[in-house]
Amino acid sequence: MKPLQELVRPNIWALKPYSCARDEFKGVKADVFIDANENPYPNGVNRYPDPLQEQLKQAISPMKGVPVDNIFLGNGSDEAIDLAFRVFCRPGKDNVVAIDPTYGMYEVCADVNDVEYRKVSLTANYDLDPDALLAACDDNTKLIFICSPNNPTGNAFQREKIEKVITGFQGVVVVDEAYSDFSPLHPFRLDLQKYPNLIVLATFSKAWAAAGIRLGMAYASTEIIGLYNKVKYPYNVNVLTQRKAMEILGNATLLQRHISMILEERETLLNALGFLPICKKVYPTDANFILIKVTDADSIYKYLVQKGVIVRNRTRVHLCGDCLRVTVGTKDENTKLLAALRQYV
Repeated sequence: MKPLQELVRPNIWALKPYSCARDEFKGVKADVFIDANENPYPNGVNRYPDPLQEQLKQAISPMKGVPVDNIFLGNGSDEAIDLAFRVFCRPGKDNVVAIDPTYGMYEVCADVNDVEYRKVSLTANYDLDPDALLAACDDNTKLIFICSPNNPTGNAFQREKIEKVITGFQGVVVVDEAYSDFSPLHPFRLDLQKYPNLIVLATFSKAWAAAGIRLGMAYASTEIIGLYNKVKYPYNVNVLTQRKAMEILGNATLLQRHISMILEERETLLNALGFLPICKKVYPTDANFILIKVTDADSIYKYLVQKGVIVRNRTRVHLCGDCLRVTVGTKDENTKLLAALRQYV
């Protein structure tokens, strides 16, 4: 890895972050807060939230096995993705490399930040080619994005292949583990000490059943987390989101039960879909969704919409011709999906 200062945009390295009122007040118990121009009359949301979400990080840390100083919290993982571009990539000069197909927001953020986005195709069976990823890099490549388990393919990549990319790249590797709670593989967030050039993304939107609160996480070295906190907007995670996340974290038993139920339903769906005449292939998955190749994705998608069943049509995505992506639902939702597909002619 190059020295961090060489990877970070010079203006970001020299940036003096905005100092909000809650940043400046530390370590003393107080009951009069007249420093932040807030409305003093309480209604539950009249005060600014903790800008660094310390209480929430303290709750996440033991659950995920990551020290507090290695955690960044943002407005969905999309904020953490965007910040990677803003911290490391000079607009119009630098580039990033990513697998293809994968999560579409990487490319959107590249376009918004005026950064060249280089796609490296997965193999025909959706596998990762580390040598091809590294070969696509040059001196101006700052980031490599790897989503594992990958969206929309569903498969997790072999750790050895991802490790080859991390150790062989001079820049920063972003491993998106949004779906890792559904995979038996050892998560990379537990290996931050081994890889100083690693950023691991996670989210409350999938296993945590909290897509509506828009809370994402980035795990990385303290130096990279410090850069994220330097660039982020002061109060990027609102007080309602922080409270709801604390509530969710307090019910870990329910979380694990829901994950187990999704995994059970995933196996049921995998088996049932394979018997349908319209299914040409059901791809293996480590996520909470299944990619299926069908006889006519456009027609079947429209048919399902008419039946009130909404899946994702991925037929226009690279390597995904005539593919539908099906999220694992409740037993009742999955039954309705299968019933509708069995009636398709």
